[in-house]
Amino acid sequence: MKKKSVIIFFLFCLLFIGSVFVYFKFYNETLIDIDKVSTEIKISSERLTASFITNEKNADLIYKGKIIEVEGVIKEVSFLNNRNTVILYGNNKYSGVLCDLQSNQTMEIKNLTKGDKVVLKGVCKGFLKDAILLNCMLINQQSNE
Repeated sequence: MKKKSVIIFFLFCLLFIGSVFVYFKFYNETLIDIDKVSTEIKISSERLTASFITNEKNADLIYKGKIIEVEGVIKEVSFLNNRNTVILYGNNKYSGVLCDLQSNQTMEIKNLTKGDKVVLKGVCKGFLKDAILLNCMLINQQSNE
């Protein structure tokens, strides 16, 4: 009975240590201060989505994990579930660039509306239906008026 308890305790400790390692690895990775790192690629939202749609594997090699500045026209601004999200038009009506903004960007994006031209900077994480940028911040805005 003691041997079984020791094995369970050992497995629990191993699971706990593994969980802590994974948490800190991903936690530290997503806390990049975008304002302080240099942009690796500047591209329009249309060209970014076209790259992923044309050849996703090649686009992953070029953009995934890189700090990107994307210029585009706002399709939608959302504040759901404590997430600030801006979606930029892509090269077709079915895809775009989904930019998940830092929580400290709430005041900057409150005045954004559909049709505004913006430049956003973030970490490219790949492509689902949209190109995904995380940890974004607003760099520049031009009103649609």
